Amino acid sequence: MIESILPDGVAYAELFEDPPGLTALPQEEALIARAVDKRRREFISVRHCAREAMAKLGVDAAPILKGDRGVPLFPRGVVGSLTHCDGYRGAVLGYSMQVRSVGIDAEPHGPLPDGVLDAVSLPEERIELAAKADDRVHWDRLLFCAKEATYKAWFPLTGRWLGFEDARITLTLSEAGDGPGAEPAERPRRQLTGAFRSELLVPGQTTDGPPLSSFDGRWLVADGLVIAAITVQ
Repeated sequence: MIESILPDGVAYAELFEDPPGLTALPQEEALIARAVDKRRREFISVRHCAREAMAKLGVDAAPILKGDRGVPLFPRGVVGSLTHCDGYRGAVLGYSMQVRSVGIDAEPHGPLPDGVLDAVSLPEERIELAAKADDRVHWDRLLFCAKEATYKAWFPLTGRWLGFEDARITLTLSEAGDGPGAEPAERPRRQLTGAFRSELLVPGQTTDGPPLSSFDGRWLVADGLVIAAITVQ
């Protein structure tokens, strides 16, 4: 599903349920030794996705440990991002010579709990969301998802925290419907898709390479999920 919002040059893998029999690599086990069953399954399945994406890149399977603020640590020469929520686990990876950073986030497609929008958005963002007439999209949840993807793309490049108030998100909609001429059983799943821009409101110096001022990303809503993806090239 996520492939529809990804550019060429990255590899992905995704799951919609946890396959039986998956286990963590020995080096990863210490990270989840005290975790509850749900957390263990999320951790193991999303890393299984990452190793499937590694295989697509021709990279040997390797443990994925954690760095500062929990950022996943990929093999040398590889960048990527992981996400998991109820009903979805996904990984997107690329070669660092071709892709500077990746940020993906998936969420259940439903409204945010009361009070959360005010905590994660700027006043001007809330005004823009209120003006959107298409009620097929839970715009508040999509905004949150785009902010999470923004942080995941930002941190590996800067090593610095980015708060919800430090990026202004602009969301646009472009619907992808049934393909012309296809039989109903052959048509792609109906999706709502669009783009977003994350304007960074703090200095964007990076640890290596040009500074950042904004990110451009894509999003989709399908099958009860909302997914946002940023690829910095």
